Amino acid sequence: MLTFPVSIDRELVTRIRMEFMEMPGLCLSERQARRLWNIEEATCARILAHLVEERFLTRSRSGAYLRSGSTRLHGADAA
Repeated sequence: MLTFPVSIDRELVTRIRMEFMEMPGLCLSERQARRLWNIEEATCARILAHLVEERFLTRSRSGAYLRSGSTRLHGADAA
């Protein structure tokens, strides 16, 4: 069972998780993620950090977020 810090909106986390699952090659900077989901900076940072901590997402060398195990990890931008 997944647990969420009190300050994280579970529905929003689920929505973001589903976006990455539906688009396997999705690779976003934090700024792009904020714009895509229309969320404030602190909320976005907490959610992305949470998904990285769960190892659902990983970060590229340039700081972009992508789904763990993505084939894009094998490219030149992999962390």
